[in-house]
Amino acid sequence: MTVTFTEADEGKEVVDASGNTLGLVTEIEQDTAYVDPDPGLTETVKADLGWAEADSDEYTVKQDAVETKADEKLHLRGNL
Repeated sequence: MTVTFTEADEGKEVVDASGNTLGLVTEIEQDTAYVDPDPGLTETVKADLGWAEADSDEYTVKQDAVETKADEKLHLRGNL
């Protein structure tokens, strides 16, 4: 089952199947999450407030790569 991204997912951590933190969601655009692999305090606050914008050093995660969504984290599938 594929999860659906919403603006509420901005500011969540992205973790792999082993629980390792991979970055922070800074922006949601339809079925794509933009993830900053090394967010600073400013980027973290902006993402939490929905003010962040994707930039060139971020990577993308599609909805079908996410196994589950929790209050604070997006958990990626292990079989990518």
